[in-house]
Amino acid sequence: MKKYFLLLIASLSIFNIISAQKKWTLEECVDYAFDKNLQIKSQTLETRISQNQLQSSRLAFLPSINAASSENFTFGRSVDPYTNDFSSENFNSSNFQISTGTVLFQGFQNHYNLKKAESDALASEVQLQRVKNNMSLAIAAAYLNVLFAADLVEMAKLQKNTTIEQLEKIKILVNEGSLPLQNLYDTQAQLANDEYNIVNYENQYKTALLTLAQLIEYEDFLNFDIQKPDLSNIEQQIILPSINEIYQEALHKMPEIKYAGLKVLSADYNYKIARSMLMPRLSLSASYGTGYSSARKMISDIQLSTPFLSGFTVDPNGNILDVYQYSFNYTYQTKPFWDQFKENASAAVMFNLSIPIFNSYQTRTNYKNSEIFLEQYRIQEEQARKDLLKEIQQAYNDFQSALKKMIAAEKSLSAAEINFNFTNKRYEQGLITQADFNISKNNLYRSQIEYIRTKYDYVFKLKILDFYRGIPIRL
Repeated sequence: MKKYFLLLIASLSIFNIISAQKKWTLEECVDYAFDKNLQIKSQTLETRISQNQLQSSRLAFLPSINAASSENFTFGRSVDPYTNDFSSENFNSSNFQISTGTVLFQGFQNHYNLKKAESDALASEVQLQRVKNNMSLAIAAAYLNVLFAADLVEMAKLQKNTTIEQLEKIKILVNEGSLPLQNLYDTQAQLANDEYNIVNYENQYKTALLTLAQLIEYEDFLNFDIQKPDLSNIEQQIILPSINEIYQEALHKMPEIKYAGLKVLSADYNYKIARSMLMPRLSLSASYGTGYSSARKMISDIQLSTPFLSGFTVDPNGNILDVYQYSFNYTYQTKPFWDQFKENASAAVMFNLSIPIFNSYQTRTNYKNSEIFLEQYRIQEEQARKDLLKEIQQAYNDFQSALKKMIAAEKSLSAAEINFNFTNKRYEQGLITQADFNISKNNLYRSQIEYIRTKYDYVFKLKILDFYRGIPIRL
C-alpha cells in the first residue's frame, strides 16, 4: 500500500512540474480569455437576450390563446348569473372560458418588429466580436510587453557575464601592474550595477506576467509563463496595401462599422413601427365559455297523491259528474354540473377595428422622435467611418515611424557594437581610461535596449494594421 501511495505522490509531483513548465502562446492566452473574461461573458448573455427577443418576435405572428376560470361565492339576495332570477339563498357559481385572438392588420407592425429584432440580434453578435477584438489587441500588447521584459532580463544577464569576463582580465592586468587598482574597483562597481539591473528587469518581467495573467483571468499567476515566439523574420521587407486599400478592407470586416450599420437598420425599422401606430388596427377574436351555479334547481321525485273530490260538472246529457283532482309531491335539487356545463355554453366571434384619432399627441410625438433617432444613427454611422479612417491613417503612420525607428536603432546598435569592440581592444592595451571604456559599454547597453524596444513596438504596430485588415493576431 505504501508503495502505491509513494507512486501516486511521485506522479502528482511530476504533473505539477509539467504544469509549472507550461508555456502559453499568444493564441492560448486569447482563447483562455475568451472563455474566462467577465466582460465577454456579460456580452455573451446580452447576445442570448437578443436571440430570445428575436424568437419572441417570430412567435408574435401566431394567435394568442388564453384560458380562464373563476369560482364565486354569493351571500344574501342576488341575481343568479345563469337564470337571471333573484335568489335569497347563498350559492356558488363557476365560470370557464377559452379565448383566442389575432391581429389581422396593424400597418405591418409585427413584420417590422421581427426585422428590428433580427437587426438587434446581429448587432449584439457584432458587439460581442468587437469586445473580443479589443480584448485580443490588449492581450497582444501585454504579451509583447512580457517578451520585451524577458529580453531585457536576458540582455542584463549577458551584460553581467561580459562584466565578469572583464573583471577576470582586469584582475590579471592589475596583478601584473599593467592597470591601476582603481580599474578593478570600477569594474566591481559595474558588476554590482549589472546585478541591480537584473533584479530590476526581473521585477518588471514578473509585473508584466502578472498583468497578462490578470487580463486573461488566470489565477495561478505564480506558475504562469509564456512561450517566446520566433521573431527572427520580422525585419523582412513587408509590402503593405495602401491606406485606402486597408480602409476598404476594414469597412467590410471591422465590427464597429457593421454595428453602426445595424443600428441604422434597427432605427429605420423602429421608425416604421412608430409610423404603423398611426394606422387603423383590425383584429379578430373568438371565445367559448360556460359555467355552473348551485342556485339553478330542477324538479325531481314527482309523486301523485290520493285523488280527492274537488267539484261537480254536468255532461251533455244532463248527468251530474264528480270531479277529482290529484296533487303532486316533488322536491328541488341542484342541476348536475355536466348538464349545466352543456346548457350554459356560448361562443362568440368578434372583429374589432380601432382607428387612432387623438391620444394627447403621444403617437405622433413618438413617430417624429423615431425619425430624429434614425437620422442620429445615420450620423453616427458616418462618424464611425470617419473615425475608422483616422485610426487607420494614424496606425499606418505609427507603423512607418516604428519601422524607421527600428532600422535606425539597428544601425545604432551595429555602430555601438563596433565601437565597443574597438574600445575594448584599446582598453586591454592600456590606451584608454576605465571611464572611456564604461562610456562605450553603457552606450552599447542603451543601444541594445533601444533596439529591443523599437523591435517590439514595430511588431505591435504591424499587428494593429493586420487587426484593421481582419487578420487574426498571431505571433
